[in-house]
Amino acid sequence: MLSHLQIRILWLLGIVVICGLGILLLDPIPQDPNYHRFADDRPYFGIPHFLNVISNFPLMLVGIVGLGWALKVRNVAPDPLLLLPYGIFFAGVFLTGVGSCYYHVFPDNKTLVWDRYPMTLAFMALFSAILMEHVSRKGGMILLPGLLLLGFFSVWYWGHTERLDLGDLRLYGGVQFVPLLLIPFILAWFRSGYSKRHYFFYALGFYGLAKVLEHFDREIFQATGVVSGHSLKHLAAALAAFVILFMLCHRQSQEKPGGIL
Repeated sequence: MLSHLQIRILWLLGIVVICGLGILLLDPIPQDPNYHRFADDRPYFGIPHFLNVISNFPLMLVGIVGLGWALKVRNVAPDPLLLLPYGIFFAGVFLTGVGSCYYHVFPDNKTLVWDRYPMTLAFMALFSAILMEHVSRKGGMILLPGLLLLGFFSVWYWGHTERLDLGDLRLYGGVQFVPLLLIPFILAWFRSGYSKRHYFFYALGFYGLAKVLEHFDREIFQATGVVSGHSLKHLAAALAAFVILFMLCHRQSQEKPGGIL
């Protein structure tokens, strides 16, 4: 007889399988060349697409501060092992800011890979941390290397197919979409040994806002005449990472009800 915990884990695996099959059934998705044509291309101080470049600085700042926090508390944290995925997450946030700066100076597919590599690093590390906290400490840590490799491979695979004029974003899209789909289920079905779990929902909200701002890049720039949706997207993404950092700095360890695998 399966326990409630095991049944919920099977549900998560079922969602992963269904999403994986759905992604495979889609036709290959090439990168839209119009993606690189941002609404705000104004240069300042000799820097092309100035606001799209410097709007990454808050992302880099949160990444540096978060990584510093992880290193500072490693000897006093209730679970030092958990600091590994969080440290990788903040390193990924910082490198995403650096890669995005580089990409926005020279926006094309070749530079976009250096924006997306660290993004998958951050996504996969955070997902591993959430698994460790809620589902299985051991399982989340075991999955961490594989998740990081999967994220890296998804970007490499997209870049490789683009070079062959067979662009295929399906795997990269899945690496973003599936964890984002699973996280609300994990938060709802499993308990954590830490307080302030609801901050994960705030972070997801800011990330969702970032995607909306990205989609309405041109419309927002036309409406404001000052700032584009894409520049605001970077700020919303930085806020999402900041919420995670704020949560980690202020939450408390508590006994986790039920069993931890």
